Amino acid sequence: MVAAINQTNTSKKIDINIRAENLIKDTKILNIARLAKMLVDLYGQDEPFKKVGKFEGKEIELYLKELDGYITFIITSDRNNFNCIAEKAKAPIARIIINVKEEKIIPVISSIIRSKSNVFGLAKLLKYIIPRKVKIKG
Repeated sequence: MVAAINQTNTSKKIDINIRAENLIKDTKILNIARLAKMLVDLYGQDEPFKKVGKFEGKEIELYLKELDGYITFIITSDRNNFNCIAEKAKAPIARIIINVKEEKIIPVISSIIRSKSNVFGLAKLLKYIIPRKVKIKG
């Protein structure tokens, strides 16, 4: 009888710990999504938003492998309407997979957002693409 009670208490502690870890992970992902939105507001350039065309309203999915979480960016032609949500995309037209340690996620996202949409901007991102720290599909 005592063993059954101890086992129940142990399983409750494990369940609480798992839920706490998931809550911390989800909070980190939400904060990264908010930061990405702020970075677009600060450093995002208007030119790429004007070139959206037929992709307006579509989704781009960002997968953070270290945190096992998703951020979905909804494509818009107006930078002021840019939004992202911390959930898996329903039908993404592109996926970006970031495979870096947790402390390097923010610098990588910042570098992606601040890069220009030309050959030189792509060249800046090669330091992440070549060693497969960032993968782009779609």
